[in-house]
Amino acid sequence: MPMLENTADTSLHFQLLNDFQRNFPLCSAPFAELAARLGVAESVVLRMLEQLRREGKIARVGAVFAPKRIGASTLAAMAVPPEKLGVVADAVNRFPEVNHNYEREHHYNLWFVVTAGSEGRLQAALGAIARAAGYPILPLPLIREYHIDLGFPLDGKDDKLSNTSVRAASFSPPTVLDEIERRLVMALQEGLPLFIRPFSVLASRVGCDESEVLERIRRWCAEGVIKRFGVVVRHHELGYGANAMLVHAIPDEDVARLGELLAREPGITLCYQRPSVLPNWPYNLFCMIHGQVREEVQAKIAELRQRLTLTDYAHDILFSLTRFKQNGARYA
Repeated sequence: MPMLENTADTSLHFQLLNDFQRNFPLCSAPFAELAARLGVAESVVLRMLEQLRREGKIARVGAVFAPKRIGASTLAAMAVPPEKLGVVADAVNRFPEVNHNYEREHHYNLWFVVTAGSEGRLQAALGAIARAAGYPILPLPLIREYHIDLGFPLDGKDDKLSNTSVRAASFSPPTVLDEIERRLVMALQEGLPLFIRPFSVLASRVGCDESEVLERIRRWCAEGVIKRFGVVVRHHELGYGANAMLVHAIPDEDVARLGELLAREPGITLCYQRPSVLPNWPYNLFCMIHGQVREEVQAKIAELRQRLTLTDYAHDILFSLTRFKQNGARYA
């Protein structure tokens, strides 16, 4: 995806936003390491990251946990009368378990993600949200992941172009956390502190040594519990003003093949299988496409559906309209 000229004020801003969404240095002084790679002082890196955070261009620096590897989560939808949407969205947003909440163009017009420390707590949260909102919830838990990253290659490069090994990810059982790990997850939810020794700060909050914090984070990255560790950008503020959820109704025997094909496509930031819920929701293959303008996304969808022979399958396109909430997931 091309980057808009106003995405960053300087080439250093661009490098921080683009190059360190992953492969972030997991060492005692990571910002000094970033500074060395960029050829500037550590204080410059810290100041720029703080500026980008204040401007809303980054949400945080830190961990993006894989779905269902710790705790439980689900995408959920709600059909709300348009005149009541703002009030209902506010009611949903009050729950800390809700980390994303968007209006989309559809009969189901309110879409949000709910995350909790366990399946039982997730179901309790869904029940409480439905009661507070006054409308039933359509839960759509993840069945199979084909591609979940949420990184944005601002330089137009996409490492999926040369990746021929995309495969559906089978879920491992949720990781059982000990008390130190539970505290570490809670600390990481807030993002990495923008201090000289951020992992030392985390260690003091968790109650262990800095080396233990780093070892556990490295292990979670290696095991896939953490999808990526680095700068978490906010796509709308970086010029990606249009995004759509493209959904298809695919026979069960074809979902894996088509999901893997879509997952390899540049510009697809998410691709996964969720359950269809008949008769109101027949779709089971989801993907997200972001672009600078609506027409760009529409053209990409039309081209994809034609080239990948998806035109025979029922589909819908749900463009995002209003962003009511966008936070990192909270597992504890």
